[in-house]
Amino acid sequence: MDWLERAVSLRQWSRDGVRAPHKPLLLLYALGRFQADGEGELRYSAVEDDLKQLLVEYGPARPTTPAYPFHHLTSDEVWEVRTDTGTGSPGPRIGVLRSSGATGRLAPGLRTALSREPSLLARIARVLLDLNFPPSLHPDLCEAVGLELELAETDPAAARERRQRDRCMRELVLTAYEYQCAFCGYDGMIDSTPVALEAAHVRWWAYDGPDDVDNGLCLCSLHHKLFDKGVLGIGEGHRILVSQHFVGRSHAARDHVTALSGRPLLGPQPGVRPVAAAHRTWHTNQVFKGSPRAAA
Repeated sequence: MDWLERAVSLRQWSRDGVRAPHKPLLLLYALGRFQADGEGELRYSAVEDDLKQLLVEYGPARPTTPAYPFHHLTSDEVWEVRTDTGTGSPGPRIGVLRSSGATGRLAPGLRTALSREPSLLARIARVLLDLNFPPSLHPDLCEAVGLELELAETDPAAARERRQRDRCMRELVLTAYEYQCAFCGYDGMIDSTPVALEAAHVRWWAYDGPDDVDNGLCLCSLHHKLFDKGVLGIGEGHRILVSQHFVGRSHAARDHVTALSGRPLLGPQPGVRPVAAAHRTWHTNQVFKGSPRAAA
């Protein structure tokens, strides 16, 4: 059985359509770390909070723990666990994983295969995404685990030489804008987890945009997409621009897009740097389409 087949064949608890994406989430997270540093060694106590958040956002509604996949993924022969005293997982109990210094990483054979054939990482990741999550979640999930699939597919040799994204930016930006869309004020959550709120780069990361709060906006999914498409922008005085090229005749289009023209951004909170003029100017010149509408 090859490594791609092993990813397809992960043993997951299943009954009556109940979701259990614990192992795929951990494996995706491990692949992201491997892509970043070539080792991907994960000490349980250091990554527990990250894995918990992944399970909250992308896992089932029922209570769950990252200790389960951290221990049980070893049975699929794609993952190994060591402790401070030697090889082998100490079991799925949270306290024991913490106290024993349990550390997990991709199995040695898989690490070797990924080093020899870097594009394998993207193929495994896409299989895990396709089998366990709808396409609408793939970009957000890749960002959450630090995976850059396009880079692995087009120029895998450069993956580790390219600058890495700051994993903390999303949380810093959402906190700065107090978990509400800077354009419309949307602030939806499920339990305590934000839903459809995203950290948008003003100057795109691909064009040397830094992972800094003053290059970020907290936006809902709709306005993030429209911002990146050039329908929306930021003008002088941090007021919202709406392109004259945008056409929307419905009440929804008018209420959610054209009515934003001229409104001030919501946030960031006092003491946090607003969007830097240089980044705002770059977006206006390189992304925003045409001329702005008159203020609503």
